[in-house]
Amino acid sequence: MIINMKNATKWRYFTSAVSITLMLVSILLVATKGLNWGLDFTGGVVSEVQLSSKITSSEIEPLLKAGLHQDVAVIASGEPGRWVLRYAIPEAGQELPSITDMLAPISTDITVLNTSIVGPQVGQELADQGGLALLVCMLCILGYLSYRFEWRLASGSLFALLHDVVFVLGFFALTQMEFNLTVLAAVLAILGYSLNDSIIIADRIRELLIAKPKWSIQKINNEAIAATFSRTMVTSGTTLMTVGALWLLGGGPLEGFAIAMFIGIITGTWSSISVGTTLPELFGLKPEHYLPKVVSEEP
Repeated sequence: MIINMKNATKWRYFTSAVSITLMLVSILLVATKGLNWGLDFTGGVVSEVQLSSKITSSEIEPLLKAGLHQDVAVIASGEPGRWVLRYAIPEAGQELPSITDMLAPISTDITVLNTSIVGPQVGQELADQGGLALLVCMLCILGYLSYRFEWRLASGSLFALLHDVVFVLGFFALTQMEFNLTVLAAVLAILGYSLNDSIIIADRIRELLIAKPKWSIQKINNEAIAATFSRTMVTSGTTLMTVGALWLLGGGPLEGFAIAMFIGIITGTWSSISVGTTLPELFGLKPEHYLPKVVSEEP
């Protein structure tokens, strides 16, 4: 692939500046607006009901909202007429309203299949365990990158991972979409996907540092991107098609997961090419850092 060295370097610097700006905006959004924690973390009630297949969510939701005096998530289940209802636990002293009574105006044939309550303590434990899983994952990745690459080259891959996670969190803070366990699972999956992409490019950079020690680091980075670009686009494209199908056909329960993965794949590809290569360059990565050291022998 023939590339224009000056233009390629300018584009890398420009995209890196955009990535850092978006990352700072995402951090600001998370700090100011916060995340809309789902019932998995805050605690709440999950009920599954069976109604006539002709009844829609737009008919169910207003009745439940009026009866419970709060927003209710009405999610279609796998079978026609089966719905999953999610809402917060009533305040102390208030009895749990009867779903059958609240939905009586639209149907008399209502079957409550099951009802489960997630207490605030259980939700807090899930939040703590999810945060711990994310921290352990990041520490393991940090250890792996430190072992495999020189710290300047490893810093680019690590920053790209942080960029992807922060960007997804910023999107959920901006849109106030529900952040639940499935979205947390998507964040962990994004870490693995972005890491794989960053390592492919970093490996190529390391090979060129050893094979072409007289080349400038700018040329090495550009050549590494050019050599892996087609592979990166094909992998990202096929993965995006799969996630897109999951987004369109997976329904409400998987919507948050699919959206998080879709954003993570795009930002992961972007950051691996931009900040993943530019940051080591700014830290002064040189071919000398990967050349074998000559040990002088004393006479």
